[in-house]
Amino acid sequence: MRLLLAEDEKEMAHALEAVFTHNHYSVDVVYNGIDAADWAESGNYDGIILDIMMPGKSGLEVLSELRKKGNHVP
Repeated sequence: MRLLLAEDEKEMAHALEAVFTHNHYSVDVVYNGIDAADWAESGNYDGIILDIMMPGKSGLEVLSELRKKGNHVP
C-alpha cells in the first residue's frame, strides 16, 4: 500500500514515516500543502494523510482541490 504523508513538522513526519514503513507501507513524505497537492495529483496513492495547518496550502484546501478534480483517494 502506497501512502502520501503531508506534515510540516519534520520530527513528526519522520516518526510517522518510520511507523508506516515498519508496518510495510510505502510512504512519500512532503512538508507543505503545495507539494502535497502536486504529489497527490501526479502519484498513484492508496491513501493520503494531510496535516490541517501547513505552509502554502492547508490540508483542507488540498483535499478540496483534489475532490474538485475527481480524486477520491481516501
